[in-house]
Amino acid sequence: MDLLIDVLKDTLLDTARLFPFLFITYLLMEFLEHHTESKSLGMLKKSGKLGPLIGSIAGLFPQCGFSAAAANLYAGRVISMGTLIAVFLSTSDEMLPMMISNQMPAKTILMILATKLIVGLLAGLVVDLVIHLMHKDDNAFHIHEFCETENCHCENGIFKSALIHSIKVTVFIMVLTFAINYFMACIGEQGIEYVTMGESVGIVFLASIVGLIPNCAASVALTQVYLYGALSEGALIAGLLVGAGVGLLVLFRVNKRFLENLKIVAILWVIGFLTGCLINLLGINFLPVTM
Repeated sequence: MDLLIDVLKDTLLDTARLFPFLFITYLLMEFLEHHTESKSLGMLKKSGKLGPLIGSIAGLFPQCGFSAAAANLYAGRVISMGTLIAVFLSTSDEMLPMMISNQMPAKTILMILATKLIVGLLAGLVVDLVIHLMHKDDNAFHIHEFCETENCHCENGIFKSALIHSIKVTVFIMVLTFAINYFMACIGEQGIEYVTMGESVGIVFLASIVGLIPNCAASVALTQVYLYGALSEGALIAGLLVGAGVGLLVLFRVNKRFLENLKIVAILWVIGFLTGCLINLLGINFLPVTM
């Protein structure tokens, strides 16, 4: 019973922190739909070429909210798939505050963040380039279509509509987050450590699967196991790259193109897994030799 209460408290706290990001995002989308003229929309679409750069930088900040916001913006086609991929890959969740609190060397932290930034940026640019070359660009704004699908009664004003959107998604995330938090609490960090110890390709594979868990707890567990010295640099990066926090949950909730969502997950996983294998193959070490 105590475990359930603790998990419930953590879940409510996690969703409470997420709600402001969701509300601001939906408010922005409603504003674009109701008040932005076609010329301004055209300018925003053209600036999308810088999306992967902006997204990869913004994703580095230690919070789950931005990945959730990016998923919503992508569902409305305000940002490109490349920008979404860049955000998801660079999102660090709780990795940064955990490393700082454990007094990890600044060089180690900067190397990890730089790796996520570079991989996110390059992957985002490549994805957008491939989509463009295949003539499958879909950058037209679909915010109105998005609102109709969500049945949010946009005609009642942008604040009420944004609030309805936010509540719907928050409830959805809260239910799934509770289940994930309870699972993570049951297996604990020792369980994660048991399946991710070592430096083999199989360990990188397992770490990348753990990273797909749509919850900040995944990045916490992977980082803690790495701090224990039980996880290689490649496995850590693989897990952190694919870990988009609750962004994936929001994506599957708001983007009705299910196969497209699976494609995005597949792209994330392949990039994370291959990057982790490459780091181990090159023998890259983020920790100082003296440690």
